Amino acid sequence: MDLMFDISGLTSDEEEFSSSKKDVLKYLKMIGVDTRFISYTPQKIYINNLRFSKFSRTREKTFKKKYPEIDVVRNKLFQKICYKSSKVLSDEIKPESVILMPKDNFMVELLLEPYTRKYGVKLVYGGVHDLKVNPLILDDEVNNIFEGIFKGEGLNLTKEDNEIYPLINVSIDWINSFLEMDNQELLDCENKDELAISFSEFLQNVAPQYRENVLTAAEFVDLKNKKLKAEK
Repeated sequence: MDLMFDISGLTSDEEEFSSSKKDVLKYLKMIGVDTRFISYTPQKIYINNLRFSKFSRTREKTFKKKYPEIDVVRNKLFQKICYKSSKVLSDEIKPESVILMPKDNFMVELLLEPYTRKYGVKLVYGGVHDLKVNPLILDDEVNNIFEGIFKGEGLNLTKEDNEIYPLINVSIDWINSFLEMDNQELLDCENKDELAISFSEFLQNVAPQYRENVLTAAEFVDLKNKKLKAEK
């Protein structure tokens, strides 16, 4: 439910809010926004989930009166990316984990930042950690699978036990479409195997949703193989 009163009535005349992250998040919470479902940057607030964040237009108007220099991004494609990412991260992240972040990856920064409030995790860029972020995207993992099959190596899944994969279910097209709209540097696929890329391009024209299906099938087969080995 939107605010039906002046937010100034909640604070004393002496209380002031700075432009620090702590104060911005405090103010958002005060006006009724659930900050577990937004991503904070000093210049922009990105909404991850519009319904859960409760960041209505009325609340945005109230927020902008206090922080006119901070933009509020209501990008639907970004919200879809967050949804796909959360389906992976909710299973992989444990509360209060220390997570090693990759350097200079804006997309990963946005996706992981809310988990400092959701799960109380700590994001670090070196030193001791519980989990490490692998910024592998869906396209690269599918091409890795194809490359392994074509070379006779079997399933070439990248996943490691101590790593988390926030972009494993997200295509490069989605990521770069959002980054372009947000005036950010675009990403590039890491797997350069020509045969795998050529086969992926062929499948893209035949069945646009093939990547998700290939990854799901490969993970299912890999799990079955591991169970069979364990039973022997």
